[in-house]
Amino acid sequence: LARTPSRDVLLVSAIITVSLSVTIVLCGICQWCQRKMVSVSALPAGIPGLSSRRLPAAGKAGNAAPAPGQPPHDESDRKTEPHSSVSDLVNSLTSEMLMLSPGSEDDEGHEGVSRENLGRIQFSVGYNFQESTLTVKIMKAQELPAKDFSGTSDPFVKIYLLPDKKHKLETKVKRKNLNPHWNETFLFEGFPYEKVVQRVLYLQVLDYDRFSRNDPIGEVSIPLNKVDLTQMQTFWKDLKPCSDGSGSRGELLLSLCYNPSANSIVVNIIKARNLKAMDIGGTSDPYVKVWLMYKDKRVEKKKTVVMKRCLNPVFNESFAFDIPTERLRETTIVITVMDKDRLSRNDVIGKIYLSWKSGPGEVKHWKDMIARPRQAVAQWHQLKA
Repeated sequence: LARTPSRDVLLVSAIITVSLSVTIVLCGICQWCQRKMVSVSALPAGIPGLSSRRLPAAGKAGNAAPAPGQPPHDESDRKTEPHSSVSDLVNSLTSEMLMLSPGSEDDEGHEGVSRENLGRIQFSVGYNFQESTLTVKIMKAQELPAKDFSGTSDPFVKIYLLPDKKHKLETKVKRKNLNPHWNETFLFEGFPYEKVVQRVLYLQVLDYDRFSRNDPIGEVSIPLNKVDLTQMQTFWKDLKPCSDGSGSRGELLLSLCYNPSANSIVVNIIKARNLKAMDIGGTSDPYVKVWLMYKDKRVEKKKTVVMKRCLNPVFNESFAFDIPTERLRETTIVITVMDKDRLSRNDVIGKIYLSWKSGPGEVKHWKDMIARPRQAVAQWHQLKA
């Protein structure tokens, strides 16, 4: 008698049959998707994000007939070409999406260099011919950067009529305000019109600092011969980096060593390079001040020796500060490179703020210090105004 197949054999046969059927169906869908995806390269140019760059159309080459005199493509090559086209297309689409993404790493990498936002300022200017008076009104500013370690600024505006730098007017200081409103009017009286049109209105926005030199935020200049002064004209202008060389102040190499058991941080001021020359002779006499701050209040100050006539000084001086672990999040270490001047007030070359809430480079150094206790973690820092 013929033996009937067992239930297990029938079940296995059914599973194999269904699996093969599904594989065949999926293969057909995959090829269909590939043809559809390759056709994306022919999208109209008006689609946002895709209009500025052509997508690769390598997949079309796989379907083209061979040129005369050339051997036909091998079957295996023909199978791999659509896969290559799809991979290129996906990579291209990924690149486009990264370009459109407001938080992409590429944007963050260039933010501090080519896309630095210094805010903008609104002002108006006009001329009274009967009274020979130029009127400048400083209205407000928006989106100013934070210059203080507390995450804010104390902005005010200086007003010049260049090339005259001796006579200037100033607004009031707006405390802890990144979107200040001044609405202050300034008059340059007894100013003949023929001289006014030879001047350049120059506005400099600064952050007021009670303990050291004011920090420049940005500037705006507008030649008055290009303005219709017969009536008050109102402008919104983006602030540009100040042209006093504040962006190239040099770099400082320092290390931080955190000892949690001793509740201390050791700051080692190692060396500096390419410091800005602050003296008439084209050099500087640099030294470094280190302030320990807690909740915006000064706790302790230490400083290095002065290095005479040197723009690339080597200090190698260490300073220890007692900092309980529970105070770390509210602690800031302010490092200021100064130029010693015997005859006048010492000049600030540049500053560094080290804490949880400073700039990206400073925060990285601070976190590396916490993550590697009892190790001296060294890093170069760009000095800032």
